[in-house]
Amino acid sequence: MENIELDRFIYLLVLGLGIAGWFVAENRQSLGKTARQGVAWFLIFVGIVAAYGLWQDVESDILNRQAVFEDTQRIEVPRRRDGHFEMTLQINGTPINVLVDTGASEFVLSPQDARRVGIDVDKIIFAGTARTANGTVRTAYTSVDDVRIGALDFGSVPVSVNEAEMSMSLLGMSFLDQFERIEIAGDQLILER
Repeated sequence: MENIELDRFIYLLVLGLGIAGWFVAENRQSLGKTARQGVAWFLIFVGIVAAYGLWQDVESDILNRQAVFEDTQRIEVPRRRDGHFEMTLQINGTPINVLVDTGASEFVLSPQDARRVGIDVDKIIFAGTARTANGTVRTAYTSVDDVRIGALDFGSVPVSVNEAEMSMSLLGMSFLDQFERIEIAGDQLILER
């Protein structure tokens, strides 16, 4: 724990003990009732902390979802808290989360995602290279048979598989070029075919 965190912890501990001491002193005539109220308030506090801690998971799973409009061939993707756009694609029937990266030339699958969609990573040849922010990495060129975003079907799509581990697959320009319009409007990425 860093000094600042330790100082805050000590401050909160002393403040909590002070409040608890005052509460007990004020209610010393009925300590049983006071203990029950204290436990109830403690459980409420723990519940609030747990809800706050889980909120990011709930928010990313429920609230920040892309919207696909089949009739207009339009996809709207909300911006994540970190400023990036994340989409979910169905690749060979498997949902894969990808980071939209207009700075990436290729549609790049992580080794983990490549395995999930049925690519035998141990048998492909990593003959290509790509320059990234982390240096040069080896890549293998292949394709996936079926890519869908919601009800929109993109058919067979060429992809690169990165040899090094990645936190998330990247949806680069080789895929985004299939859209006639790419726009960032406020906190939404809009893609139209």
